[in-house]
Amino acid sequence: MNLFNFQVVLDYWPVFLKGLGITVLLTVIVFSLSAVLAVPVALAQLSRHRALRTLAHVYVEVMRGTPVILQLIYVYYVFPIIGIKIEPFSAAVIGLSMGMIAYLSEVYRGGISGIPQGQKEAAAAMGMTEFQAFRRVILPQALRLTLPSLGNYLIALFKDSALASVVTLQELMFAGQIIAVRNYEYFTVYTICGVLYLAVSYPCALMVRRLEKRTQGGYRRKVVRTAAVEPVSEART
Repeated sequence: MNLFNFQVVLDYWPVFLKGLGITVLLTVIVFSLSAVLAVPVALAQLSRHRALRTLAHVYVEVMRGTPVILQLIYVYYVFPIIGIKIEPFSAAVIGLSMGMIAYLSEVYRGGISGIPQGQKEAAAAMGMTEFQAFRRVILPQALRLTLPSLGNYLIALFKDSALASVVTLQELMFAGQIIAVRNYEYFTVYTICGVLYLAVSYPCALMVRRLEKRTQGGYRRKVVRTAAVEPVSEART
């Protein structure tokens, strides 16, 4: 008995590729939306206004404290009860984005909080407004610090997109389930699904590792330059 059936792969290869395409498209859209919408949520958590901080904090904790699959079920199956009907792809985008926004906002918040206070004071001394200082000084540095973490969340999102099958979206995993039910070639079908997931996620993981090394290297060089400049400044004063 052969565990792996190459004929199944040949017969259903277009279905596998279509499912992979939907998975990649879903990941790109969800991550792009989340990366943008997470910024105001992070700023709300750092706001001076208590009500805004509380609202953002509650949202983040609720999204992080509930399973992604439950959020998807609510969007696709519960919302229609109150008259909001959403087709599968849009439901998957909304459901996955809700949680990803919360996680990325925490990444941004940590990155922004990690910028030294002196950077903000220097920007203010140059006559920049608070918004200008954030846009030109704080945000670029925070994004550089958070890039490796963002890459890791992108990879995690790509794999978690398999949960979109719960809203009947025919992404890669759901396509595999349909094929396996038809021919009972579970080993072949799910092995191919695993290979396709790995073919996309592993190169991304290598890129993230390289990005982490470059980011750390740039930070070390910056520290060395700062340490070299400080004694000269002190000597002048």
